[in-house]
Amino acid sequence: MTRALFPQFSGLWVPLVLARDVPKAKPLAMTLAGEPIVLFRDADGAIHALMDRCPHRGVALSLGKVEGGEIACPFHGWRFDGDGYCRHVPWNPDAKLETLSATPLPLREAGGLVWLFTGRDAVGEPAVPAAFLLPGVRVTAQSFHWQVHWTRVMENMLDTPHLPFVHARSIGKALRGRTAEKMVMNWHPTDHGAEIVAQRAGEAPRSSLRYHFPNAMELAIDPGGRVLRLLAVCSPADAGATRLTIYTIRDFARLRWLDPLFARANRRIAEEDRAILESSQPAEVPPASEEHSVATDAPTLAFRKIWFTRIRPGGG
Repeated sequence: MTRALFPQFSGLWVPLVLARDVPKAKPLAMTLAGEPIVLFRDADGAIHALMDRCPHRGVALSLGKVEGGEIACPFHGWRFDGDGYCRHVPWNPDAKLETLSATPLPLREAGGLVWLFTGRDAVGEPAVPAAFLLPGVRVTAQSFHWQVHWTRVMENMLDTPHLPFVHARSIGKALRGRTAEKMVMNWHPTDHGAEIVAQRAGEAPRSSLRYHFPNAMELAIDPGGRVLRLLAVCSPADAGATRLTIYTIRDFARLRWLDPLFARANRRIAEEDRAILESSQPAEVPPASEEHSVATDAPTLAFRKIWFTRIRPGGG
């Protein structure tokens, strides 16, 4: 019987990395939902993904080399193309290569990102956030590894009420003296996720957060009519761990040497969140009935319903 891939995270299109960050002549190892993956480019430069496990003796293909657009296993030199087909077995000219394939994974390049489908046969196509398709923007990426389940991180990204407490010295500073006021959080479903609208007493409704199914949040800052977006992708890594990737999309200050300034600000805010979230018990979000909630938890409760009804059941 064929083993199911990506338990509890199957049948989904998820962004992995910027396409330009995949090396031209060596493999790139990643882990998604506990499964090791290797990315590499073929002779034409197209990116492919295989399970990072040689079908011969189970070692990591990512420890090998990319030669002529094929990845060579570091143990016995078996070579595989981007579709997983075995192309060469040293010392065995009579080997039945068609029976010795590695496991390929469906992959697309769209919006400058590498998207992986968490299953053997792709269904549909990835829904690329419109911000990645805007003309004249610079996109950068940085990743963090947190010791907490990805669902806790995803909920945090959709949660506005925590800002004046977790981020009292940064993005939540302006809200510190207003927590006695009423805040209304509304969740409006869209074709590919939801729009989150926040309203505080005496202010017009503000829409700056978007949820992109299954595991991303987009924050629209857009100062003075310029484009400044942050896309936080909360990917399950190993059991109980999250790979948080923050993509910064901007149409100003596009010089490369300015990238560290934006990265530093993102890192500071992310570290404030990490210090709190890694204390979560249990590490994975439980059913809503097992924790107390209030009206301003509407977005996180909506995500929790998606987790239990649309994502988690797919893992079997």
